[in-house]
Amino acid sequence: MYDACVTYAPIDGHVERGWAAAAAALPDVPCVLAVEGPVILAWDELVRGLGDAVRGAGRTISFSRAADALAPWKEVLARTSSMALKADPDFESIPSLQLSDLFDRRPGPSDATGVADVRVVIGPGAAFAEHDVLWYADLPKRHAERAVAEGVGVNLGQGADDGPATTRRLFYVDWPLLDRHRDAVTDGMARWLDMQEPAAPAQLHGDTLAATLRQLAHRPFRTRTWFNSTPWGGHWAQRTLGMHREAPNTALGYELIAPESGILIGDGRLAAEVPLQLLVSRHPVDVLGARVHRTFGSSFPIRFDYLDTQGGSDLSVHCHPQPDYMRRVFGWPYTQHETYYLMSSSPGSRVFLGLREGVDVGVFAKQAHHAEDHGAEFDIEQYVQTFPADEHQLFLIPAGTPHGSGAGNVVLEISATPYLYSLRFYDWLRTDAAGARRPVHVDHAFTNLDRERTGEAVVRDLVQRPRELRRGTGWRDELLGALPQMFFEVRRLELDSPTPVWTNTDDGFHVLNVVQGEGVTIELDAGASHHLAYAETLVVPASVGSYAVRRTGTTMTRVVRSVIRED
Repeated sequence: MYDACVTYAPIDGHVERGWAAAAAALPDVPCVLAVEGPVILAWDELVRGLGDAVRGAGRTISFSRAADALAPWKEVLARTSSMALKADPDFESIPSLQLSDLFDRRPGPSDATGVADVRVVIGPGAAFAEHDVLWYADLPKRHAERAVAEGVGVNLGQGADDGPATTRRLFYVDWPLLDRHRDAVTDGMARWLDMQEPAAPAQLHGDTLAATLRQLAHRPFRTRTWFNSTPWGGHWAQRTLGMHREAPNTALGYELIAPESGILIGDGRLAAEVPLQLLVSRHPVDVLGARVHRTFGSSFPIRFDYLDTQGGSDLSVHCHPQPDYMRRVFGWPYTQHETYYLMSSSPGSRVFLGLREGVDVGVFAKQAHHAEDHGAEFDIEQYVQTFPADEHQLFLIPAGTPHGSGAGNVVLEISATPYLYSLRFYDWLRTDAAGARRPVHVDHAFTNLDRERTGEAVVRDLVQRPRELRRGTGWRDELLGALPQMFFEVRRLELDSPTPVWTNTDDGFHVLNVVQGEGVTIELDAGASHHLAYAETLVVPASVGSYAVRRTGTTMTRVVRSVIRED
């Protein structure tokens, strides 16, 4: 049965809950405590909870905010804004600077210096203060996105009178800066606090977290998954996986998206969520492999997610930036090549992919601009091809290729990680929950359009037939799709028997998903194992080396896996 919240036992310690446990972990002598964390955190509740617990233990405490040392908001904007995208309402270039570059002075404890037993500096940048103890208080990114969308969040450096927060700054400025900062300062932290329940946060001792991450870097693991609703969303995950039945739909299934995914550490009853990216930054070679690390640093470069339109409607037709444009304009070092694997489809459903033969791109652009400016419908199928959405077909989508899933599908999207750069040609004049027309990005899209992905070349290159790599009694291993310009490829194991099939990570991580059948067991040389049910995604770190995949059900089982191609 599909499990969105698999937990992994902590090593050399346990998960604690509540502010009394946190206060009891402080040194008995006067100290300066720095509490780092994202700006979106419930900092007032942290001040109240920790303050009450420390005072309840008979000690005195004072608080100051690192944000008081930040540059003024106008200066923060100036330091983090790209001139090329200054007027862009949707995108911003990822800044190359560090969080420290936004501070005009060093944060420090309040004027109560020498009075309180515990002097606390809180907020992003607190670690810059001279401190005796460092904690990190975290909130998974899905909460930040929801808070900004609901109008109750703030952006990094923004004051109460500086206007509403935007997801534009959250995605492209706040998250990259704060992730970079977190990975740099948390190596010696004494405590990790999961603030999803701010009145009683789950928490791990820093040494326990370090030991647990070391073990996770050498064993298969799942990340915590969640589903989001959109205007085009369907209901497959609600009906088939039992997920979020109370939600309007389950359009987007975040199986494995490195900047947002977390790993649950606990016992199933009580768990603390820790970002996947923290694990990768601590152990990049063990997780990614040396050859992948040389190319991608500590960025986990593959993502798996679901696009659910069963009972929904067509996605926008869009493309992703060309590699040079991604680096030069958006500031990300590699682009978003992707693939669609059809998990499930409905009669007559389709996939949009590539240009039609002989298309007049100028006319296409004129109609797309007219739709954007005047709300005029047009028939995009005059310009973009469609293909039958055959179940278990893989469609390759290199950067610049117009594409989109049609209504009635469940797509397992296997792609490169920079997932926030969908450049829409056309979105059917669809409106969001507030009734506003959803944005399109016609200028960006046509600047990045690959005009060579047209006609029969699309069929030949992007709708490939499986090629057998190896076979044995009761199983077959296939290559489903690969292109020279795409740095990853997609393979598939077909298991007709419970015979274990051995493979090797070959100094590069693997990502697996059960796309048909009841499930499999991943078996390691050392005797350890990990179950994987239908529709679940698993990371096999490079350090695992040799492992086997064994079918657990009685019917044909298929497992796709993505690997980074060797140079």
